[in-house]
Amino acid sequence: MAGRGRVSGARVVVALCLLLVSLVGCGGRAGTDSAKAEVQRLLDRRAAAIVGHDEAAYLRTGARGWFDNLRAVPLADWSYRLTGLHRTGDTARADAELRYRVQGYDRAPVRAGRTLSLAQDAQGGWYVESERPAKGSAQQLWDQGAVRAVRGEDSLVLGVGQSGARLRAYAELADRAVPAVSQAWGTDWARHVVVLVPKSLAGMAGLLGAPESSYRGIAAVTTGETGAPASAPADRIILNPDAYGVLGGTGQQVVLTHETTHVATRAHTTPATPLWLSEGYADWVGYLGAGRSPSQAAAELRDAVAEGRTPRSLPADADFGFGGDETRLAQAYEGGWMACRLIADRWGEVRLADFYRAVGAHKERAGAVEGALKDVLGTSLEEFTAQWREYLRAQLG
Repeated sequence: MAGRGRVSGARVVVALCLLLVSLVGCGGRAGTDSAKAEVQRLLDRRAAAIVGHDEAAYLRTGARGWFDNLRAVPLADWSYRLTGLHRTGDTARADAELRYRVQGYDRAPVRAGRTLSLAQDAQGGWYVESERPAKGSAQQLWDQGAVRAVRGEDSLVLGVGQSGARLRAYAELADRAVPAVSQAWGTDWARHVVVLVPKSLAGMAGLLGAPESSYRGIAAVTTGETGAPASAPADRIILNPDAYGVLGGTGQQVVLTHETTHVATRAHTTPATPLWLSEGYADWVGYLGAGRSPSQAAAELRDAVAEGRTPRSLPADADFGFGGDETRLAQAYEGGWMACRLIADRWGEVRLADFYRAVGAHKERAGAVEGALKDVLGTSLEEFTAQWREYLRAQLG
């Protein structure tokens, strides 16, 4: 009899849920869906206020936060997509995907995970108390402070904690890099760049979502999806002001032209492309017209060759790891540059670009370099490696 009583009670609960689901939602699902819809509308209003730089409308969605930091950023659009809502009474945590584009520069949006802390007002409406990068997501530049913007002819430089004069100087370097890359690679790319200049190495690490030790001594990096179409997230060149700032004028130009090359070649850089080729080609373009001889630009490799330690094979991807052996890293970059320089010298600059595209066109790494060497340059990997080693001895010995 006791067991029957429990079953009967359960049936009553189920019947009540079925009766009331249209009103309150059994288990609270309808209430949760309603809250999600309300929060999405809140985020939509917040996004519209940000794009329109409408301070009053923005403040109606919640705390000021970093709104003022964005004033100088020319935004084409900004939107949030709510991906999760975790409610506790009259407070909640919202998980969202932010998408935004910079006017005149981004053909596709940057995507970033964001976490928003929410609360309800006396009337039960939601408002934003704070917004921050989601766990595991990188910071955006405005998370670090007020953004200053400088437009170049082919560039937009956005900085935090940087003088206008310095940002203008970087824009001039970028404006020289863009046509230099187009002359070497061709014009089948956007032909403009967005450069981010944080206040310090710590700021750079924050923008990359990585520890500072990973990028100490690295002057700049480029973010973007390799092998992706024009609809892929926008590229950004991120400078490390601690390392980039101490370079001379020629060094700064080489670095920025190198990074601009990564932007230009991104659609043809795929998992099939080895780092010796992608980094070597970027260095090859960067050094064009810089007046640096191989012995000057490849000092670490020069010393190795002089000591009879000529590399036996082209650099492996593992040799390019940041935060490891600095000499090994330098030799990897220099070895890739010399390989591309060899191709340009013996087969011509057009063939070098054709070789790059042919490697990236392969679906997988295995056989990609071998196939392109055969089809574009008419040689084998063994023959090319032997020629490269001899080229190193001739140019650096």
